Amino acid sequence: MNLKRYLPILQWLQDYDRGQASSDLVAALIVTVLLIPQSLAYALLAGLPAQVGLYASILPLAVYAVFGTSRTLSVGPVAVISLMTAAALAPLADVGTEQYIAAAVLLALVSGVMLVVMGIFRFGFLANFLSHPVISGFMSASAILIVASQLKHVLGIPASGHNLLELLGTLFAGLGELHGPTLMVGMGVFLFLLFARSGLKPLLLKLGVPARIAGIFARTAPIFAVVVTTYLAWQLSLGEKGVGLVGFVPSGLPALTLPDFDQALWQPVMVSALLISVVGFVESVSVGQTLAARRRQRIDPDQELIGLGTANISAGLSGGMPVTGGFSRSVVNFDAGAETPAAGAYAAIGIALATLFLTPMIAYLPKATLAATIIVAVIQLVDMPAMVRTWRYSRSDSGAMLATFLLTLAHSVEAGIIAGVLLSVVMLLYRTSRPHSAVVGRVPGTEHFRNVQRYDVELCPKVTFLRVDESLYFANARFLEERVLELVAGSPEMTDLVLVCPGVNHVDASALESLEAINERLQEAGVALHLSEVKGPVMDRLKHSDLLEELSGEVYLSTFGAWQGLIGDRSPQRMIG
Repeated sequence: MNLKRYLPILQWLQDYDRGQASSDLVAALIVTVLLIPQSLAYALLAGLPAQVGLYASILPLAVYAVFGTSRTLSVGPVAVISLMTAAALAPLADVGTEQYIAAAVLLALVSGVMLVVMGIFRFGFLANFLSHPVISGFMSASAILIVASQLKHVLGIPASGHNLLELLGTLFAGLGELHGPTLMVGMGVFLFLLFARSGLKPLLLKLGVPARIAGIFARTAPIFAVVVTTYLAWQLSLGEKGVGLVGFVPSGLPALTLPDFDQALWQPVMVSALLISVVGFVESVSVGQTLAARRRQRIDPDQELIGLGTANISAGLSGGMPVTGGFSRSVVNFDAGAETPAAGAYAAIGIALATLFLTPMIAYLPKATLAATIIVAVIQLVDMPAMVRTWRYSRSDSGAMLATFLLTLAHSVEAGIIAGVLLSVVMLLYRTSRPHSAVVGRVPGTEHFRNVQRYDVELCPKVTFLRVDESLYFANARFLEERVLELVAGSPEMTDLVLVCPGVNHVDASALESLEAINERLQEAGVALHLSEVKGPVMDRLKHSDLLEELSGEVYLSTFGAWQGLIGDRSPQRMIG
């Protein structure tokens, strides 16, 4: 067994030096400052106590440093996964109860086990079944749901619901109870963070602050909002005036324990755990690949499954919630100069120290501050122009994107993502079941062959060249048979048919039987079947069948070779344009 394949830490630790350690420590300090309010905010979003978010940011960070392949990815609670966690747990227990917390811990553990198993069996390709339009639609809808769910904390009114219609209904019903001080805190933080996102860095640059430091300050602005509002809440006794505060947060590190494997809990969380695993993996790999490309590094998607899986298992064992790679803090980690995953391990130590010593101050943190932090973080995920662009380019992709978007908003996040996966698979099967094919002819005076519908080409009525632009498998084998028989029926002078196969990367057993049937039927019709441009791996498989021996024609290396062999120097009888 290659240990470096399963323990990527062995690849970078042997060359780890003081310079890298220094860079990682600086990055870890900055990420720790950012991760504290994020962890608290996303625990709040999931309906969990604040300390659960902190617990999910300690051991998972350290474990990912051992098993993960990204040098700069920072794992922990994220907005979309927190929303999916809340949606998964809502039917199982009341928010804040011991059973609710136990279900969240179990959800993290089950998700982690699923990810590890998928990684061991190299199932990273499964994430490809979530098309980008579907992911975009799901992310946009989830962000809107998250914003709606957090408005109650900014406005200081009661509200609840599992979809947008329910949330908006309870929000409008509660507007009469709008709480002024809470609104002032929430809107103040919201406006400050909006300014920090777009205006703080230019302001700092004008003041002569180096670009890198200015960027880091802009991205870590939430910690300033947390410090200021926590101090004001303490000094002004805002809790006594009705402003919702985080409240008591127990200090100390979490104990390592196995969750309660109550059958009433673990069976209902299985589907949710699988969905959280897939969505978290897609989000994490996207972030990891983007950052790795900037430094000409690479990540291994299959090993990332193991890295994220072990991180979630460690979250479940330490009283945390489901985690994945976060975009904002990973970018901060990257920009701060992190060189290796050790930066994550150092950040885990920082969060642990905060859990030990800073929790008394966290008790005064207004929930409106955390809600505003979440809202500003997720509004960038809403990408409505993408729907317009997708509609212009592909109506089928746009339909899947819109269906995912609407179902997520109107029903639930689980319904939206399940619909997205199913629509992605259905569209894939539909497209590949009707493979593009074209009759091609020779471009005069060249060795090139092009579609007769698009170019002026040379043709011979006795020899037809049919180019197939898709791999052949069970879903499209019958379609190819019908296409060939249609051509033969419409060309009474045909004596030879050449299947041009540059786009055929695979031929499965069903497609092989179809090719054998095509060969047999063409023989009966007095037409010889030939193949050209068959790729090496495909030819290797065909050699293990009887097709090549029974083929009525020849296998040509190139289409031009087939043209010379079947038509020779004879002038083509007609042109087509």
